[in-house]
Amino acid sequence: MLVCDLHIHSSHSRDGESLVADIIVQAEKMGLDGIAITDHDTMDGVKEALSIKTSLIIIPGIEISTQQGHLLALGLYEPIPAGLEIMDTIAQIREQKGVSILPHPFHRYRHGAGLVVPEVISAVDAIEVFNSRFIIGTANQKAKETAIRLKKPMIGGSDAHQAAFVGYGVTYIDADPDVLSILGAIRDGKTRYAGKKTPIMVYTGQSAKNTWNKVKRRVSP
Repeated sequence: MLVCDLHIHSSHSRDGESLVADIIVQAEKMGLDGIAITDHDTMDGVKEALSIKTSLIIIPGIEISTQQGHLLALGLYEPIPAGLEIMDTIAQIREQKGVSILPHPFHRYRHGAGLVVPEVISAVDAIEVFNSRFIIGTANQKAKETAIRLKKPMIGGSDAHQAAFVGYGVTYIDADPDVLSILGAIRDGKTRYAGKKTPIMVYTGQSAKNTWNKVKRRVSP
């Protein structure tokens, strides 16, 4: 079984705080087999990761801001624009033979698309049922129960915005050590998840910082 963190943000995301190189070093220290850099609406972090010599499997990824919420895409080599309808975004992911994953689908304040468009849960290839950035865990539990009911593949991810928390959420994948095999195994549900919670003070501190940065961007001339 490969151990992968499928949801990581680098400094190429507006709210990411760590360099791609530092993320790779931490992933290696954690004994991971692979990582997906899933920056918000950009694949610049992926390109940088692919240029670094490492034993890790680098799974190309992106977290796309759709009109209805956030959507993870793995296996893409061309970014998909932000701001599209979520179903259209899923269709474009399929055109690139990528894997669509609904991240934190029921987190009300984190762009959980499952709260806005319930039918999207059936449309995606997999559901993130463990996200390490939570306070009480009810949204994760609801995601797990929904995935079981709909017989959807389940994945876990750290959603790390700092390198120190890479590996706090992982997916065990029954696949060969290459990207195509990993993508196929996710689609087939050959996965299980594990993880631990990002410390609450870290999560709330990052959230407050992100909110302040958004306010500053809005009031800046």
